[in-house]
Amino acid sequence: MSLPLERQNAYRARYARLVPGWQPATAVYEDLIRRALHDDARVLDLGCGRGGVLEQLDDVALRAIGIDPDTASLREHRLPGLPLAAATAVDLPFAAGTFDLVICAWVLEHLPDPARTLAEVARVLRPGGAFIFLAPNRRSLPALLNRLLRPLQSHLVPRLYGRAEVDTFPVLYRASTPADLLRLAHAAGLTLAECHVIHDPTYFAFHELLFRASVWLTRRLPAEYGVHLAGICRKPAAPA
Repeated sequence: MSLPLERQNAYRARYARLVPGWQPATAVYEDLIRRALHDDARVLDLGCGRGGVLEQLDDVALRAIGIDPDTASLREHRLPGLPLAAATAVDLPFAAGTFDLVICAWVLEHLPDPARTLAEVARVLRPGGAFIFLAPNRRSLPALLNRLLRPLQSHLVPRLYGRAEVDTFPVLYRASTPADLLRLAHAAGLTLAECHVIHDPTYFAFHELLFRASVWLTRRLPAEYGVHLAGICRKPAAPA
């Protein structure tokens, strides 16, 4: 029993037809980025892995760089023209005020010291710049089960979701609720301008009946128990 990404996305398309206006978290994340971009924006993809949202933004004129501590992922990055660097989120190798936008997907949940990372993000952002994130919600049922089954995570995730075991990283969930992000942003001198909690009933859709049961449960869960968080933090603009 497994749930490859192609089948999960097919279930997401069905759910979108059932719930008008619903978008998967990756689409919300991309929309936030597009709203924040301007021509010739300087963008840092923090934890870029092998690719990601920058692959969807080839219609936008921007200057981007990706960093990741995993050199194997950098060697396999799908955008051959993108400048890349091996670096960690707690020691960014850039001068203060370098970027208009820092984007970050599926990274915050892994950080042992998210406060230090947010402080670094604030440092490298220009005044008026933005930090846009996508992360799991610690209060969601998938995150709860992930914590309960943490010793088995590296074995279960590849088997259930078809991901390579080398791409399964430990999760700490220290920046994984709206309250966490509000506190961390404030400490870094940023303002949490938007934080969307997004339901997604497809994580347990290993069978048609499980998908229907997940949709039924999702409709009854309070908003704060959504699966994903997508949002934007802003650095104050320079005084006029």
